[in-house]
Amino acid sequence: MALTSTLYRFQVDLSDVDRSLYETLEFRAAMHPSESVPFFVTRVLAFCLNYQDGLEFSAGISEPDDPAIRVKGLTGQIDLWIDIGNPAAKRIHKASKSVKQVKIYTHKDIRKLVEELKEEKVHKLEELGLYSVDQKFLTSLGATLERDNHWEITMNEGELYVGVGKESFQTHIEAYSFS
Repeated sequence: MALTSTLYRFQVDLSDVDRSLYETLEFRAAMHPSESVPFFVTRVLAFCLNYQDGLEFSAGISEPDDPAIRVKGLTGQIDLWIDIGNPAAKRIHKASKSVKQVKIYTHKDIRKLVEELKEEKVHKLEELGLYSVDQKFLTSLGATLERDNHWEITMNEGELYVGVGKESFQTHIEAYSFS
């Protein structure tokens, strides 16, 4: 018998000071049995930190050629491609040739990913958004996951604060520049 995904509901009070964006988000995210908690939490945070009209989770592993998160333009073409973890350089190269903006949020060692992306000569590498989230932070935040979640997220100058009930978590989102 195949394992099924677990559906989590989120209500997020988002204060993204860096983008002057203040919203209450309500969405659902499915965690596939093959996903680790840090991967899933990174995916949820990337969704929140890139929130805009049209942002959506893709079909996930059932559509391996799609990004984890995307925004489709009026023509149906993907305008924003967001991957999680350490995607293959060839995948990012292909995406950056056809998509306006590509971002990666990793919960793993960023140095390995940077090395691979540089070696493979990824298209428009200097325009790639690459962000690293601390593994301990993700594990701690992931330990609070319930089927219904209410998070208070504040992003200010690269510092991420997440409140869950009476608990609070803080980390620095490291942005890597290829220029």
